[in-house]
Amino acid sequence: MLKTARNLVSAALVLCAAIPIFSQQQASMKPFDLFKQYIQGDLDNREQVEQERKAGKQIHPYAKHVNRLADDKITGKPVNYQGFYILEESYYVYPDKPQDTVVKPYLFWFTEENGAVKLHSIQIPKTIPVKDIRNDNANLRFDYNDLKLSPSFKPTLYTYNAEAKSFYIKAPNEFPGGSFTLEETIAKDSFSVMELLIKDGKQITPYSMPIIYKRF
Repeated sequence: MLKTARNLVSAALVLCAAIPIFSQQQASMKPFDLFKQYIQGDLDNREQVEQERKAGKQIHPYAKHVNRLADDKITGKPVNYQGFYILEESYYVYPDKPQDTVVKPYLFWFTEENGAVKLHSIQIPKTIPVKDIRNDNANLRFDYNDLKLSPSFKPTLYTYNAEAKSFYIKAPNEFPGGSFTLEETIAKDSFSVMELLIKDGKQITPYSMPIIYKRF
């Protein structure tokens, strides 16, 4: 029994010693590598939705992101291609249509420019059914030569806040008759995302405050 207790104490000491090392490693990471770590994972805003329901009115949709590296799903890449790709599965359930789940997959390409993270939105070929665009689809492949930058979204740089260890972006994009503005903050365990769509002078986005995603 004494030996077991000593082993438990030793294990605890090793764990405690490892935590500062991990923190130091994360602190010494380049912003680009840190962002690559942050952007992956599963996040949703269930906490935000629950708070709104308790307050008497749900304003935001229930929203979930499933983000994974997608480099291995892209064939024909140049040997010296830069950056990395993320396939983002986005799911939304709006309070006025609780029986419907809106599915919106996105493919993003992130590169490094003068030490900063640059976001590029990629057009997913229309020949691929939406139902097949999932990270867990082992057969999903994108041909690099078929991938084009989205003409409606200008590549934009994130601003890195070294003190908060977070990344901020505000990307306004105009199109005939309207505009779309992405404003988000990416942190270790949370995303704050506001996507403001305006058409013919009218706000289409049914809320005016960001969706707060938490990692789960």
